[in-house]
Amino acid sequence: MCIRDQHPAPHDPNFTGVGRVLTGPDGTYRFQTIKPGPYPWRNHLNAWRPAHIHFSIFGTDFTQRLVTQMYFPGDPLFKYDPIYQSITDPKSRELLIAQYDHDLTTPEWNTGYRWDIVLTGTHRTPLDTEDNA
Repeated sequence: MCIRDQHPAPHDPNFTGVGRVLTGPDGTYRFQTIKPGPYPWRNHLNAWRPAHIHFSIFGTDFTQRLVTQMYFPGDPLFKYDPIYQSITDPKSRELLIAQYDHDLTTPEWNTGYRWDIVLTGTHRTPLDTEDNA
């Protein structure tokens, strides 16, 4: 628990840093969580990962799986992160960044972000692979 945390929301004793959500019939999903902070990871001198959330998406069985990461806009650590930088196409990198959505924001409670996961086509969400993980 952070001593500087002055938000009136109660701390959830059940929060484990992992969650599961099913999509609706139209493929939409929604969940509420904390925004993670950057963390050191010793990959190189003074290495920090940008704030991100890992996603592991399954199809109809465990053999249909997509693993990727969602980032938050404007993170100054993007240019230092080898994982983010391993996506060499700038347009593909942009697909990994969620967009702030004021309509999804709850006044005085939480900020909302929209991040569409696209499974096929030219705008598909980049995957974590052995080459870029």
